[in-house]
Amino acid sequence: MVFNSFTFAVFFAVVVALHSLPLPWRVRKFNLLCASYLFYAAWNPPFVILLWVSTLADWFFSRAIHAQSVERRRRAFVAGSLAVNLGLLGFFKYGGFVLDNFVALAGLVGIEFHPAAPDIILPVGISFYTFQTLSYTLDVYRRQTAPWQSFLDYALYVTFFPQLVAGPIVRAVEFLPQCVQPVRATAGQLSWGLSLMVIGLFEKMVCADGIFAPIVEKAYETTLAPNMVSAWCGTLAFAGQVFCDFAGYSTCAIGAAMCLGFRIPDNFRFPYAAIGFSDFWSRWHISLSTWLRDYLFIPLGSSRGGSFRSGVNLMVTMLLGGLWHGAAWTYVAWGGLHGLFLVSERIWKARFGALKPGPRPLRDFAYAQATFIAVCFTYVFFRAEGFGQAIHFCSAMLGAPAASAQHCFTSMQMLAGFAGIGVMLAIHWLMRNTTLEHATARLPWWIRSLVLAGMIVAIFLMPGEDRAFIYFQF
Repeated sequence: MVFNSFTFAVFFAVVVALHSLPLPWRVRKFNLLCASYLFYAAWNPPFVILLWVSTLADWFFSRAIHAQSVERRRRAFVAGSLAVNLGLLGFFKYGGFVLDNFVALAGLVGIEFHPAAPDIILPVGISFYTFQTLSYTLDVYRRQTAPWQSFLDYALYVTFFPQLVAGPIVRAVEFLPQCVQPVRATAGQLSWGLSLMVIGLFEKMVCADGIFAPIVEKAYETTLAPNMVSAWCGTLAFAGQVFCDFAGYSTCAIGAAMCLGFRIPDNFRFPYAAIGFSDFWSRWHISLSTWLRDYLFIPLGSSRGGSFRSGVNLMVTMLLGGLWHGAAWTYVAWGGLHGLFLVSERIWKARFGALKPGPRPLRDFAYAQATFIAVCFTYVFFRAEGFGQAIHFCSAMLGAPAASAQHCFTSMQMLAGFAGIGVMLAIHWLMRNTTLEHATARLPWWIRSLVLAGMIVAIFLMPGEDRAFIYFQF
């Protein structure tokens, strides 16, 4: 069940109606929990068992950790939580990847090994809810929070359907306190929540699927090498697609939660207006970047131990962050490139000072565009089918296309791609120091209504193929 489907529209209307009834708060939370399991089961019912395993494991491990005063035992229970959660994630997401690399490694030393192909289906959203439950257990271990007393509240936290399968990754301290007192959306919250869902669907269905996806697929889903213009057009279109797709999902999730009276954090803050890579990661997939910072980079030692140790910790964090996105070496390369850019930026700051927005907007704009261009080079590895294709694209983008390079697009497709990303960059730059809510609040009501009406019309009229959200595969 996806946000951009008629089935979800009916499901969501029923859930909101039930949640609005004058029922006891515990009953309404139970209804939301059942709805969340139904939402997840719509993909593959048996995988609900994995949700139960993860929920129960971290519920009992966190309570055992809290009850212990001996550090050795507390660490043993943390290890148990990590084993269960990362074990499930490793088997379902990385089992085939590990086996393929083991076979390749054995072949390098002259050993022929031909195992049966693993028939493993990746449970949707497993990376997201695994990190979410782990954050709860690790916060209890670090004594930043105490185990929650209500299992119903905790189970709802793990499975809350708006953000269950593709984030944002919500912390327990952000969600569980909202379960104490009854919540129901006010008229203003309901209005803004529905508006956010319309905006998110517009980003997904019109921008990501209607405008950018056909260009990306024509460039990347071919065996032909692109020329310089085609490589840039396809990669810029992917920059637009991946942002509109994922930010569209996050916007829908935030809006759906708001319609039920809940608040979940922002996940994007106009990242293509970032000045530098640390600024980019403070704006892009914020719930993941802060998770990696708090539960990986800081425990590794953060910036303690000197610049070399800090750089190593940063590279390890970004390499694992890349692997989190997918079981392929191209994702590791994507994370490694971001790590290299972040380390290089730290070296630059140590010698010349930070790149901070200042009184020279043209300079800042140039820095932002340089950051965006570098991000686009990393996107090649994120989207490419393999290293061979990625090298062809990067070479072409740098002006050295393959001898067999060809032009991929019609004039209209190139116009749509370049114009679409140009409009997006302009919007991000104009909105970099504000929020969508604040910006729309300054507009007259009739302009907001016209814009939303136009988006709704575009959603229904936009032709094209229905595509799953990109981050469902992670």
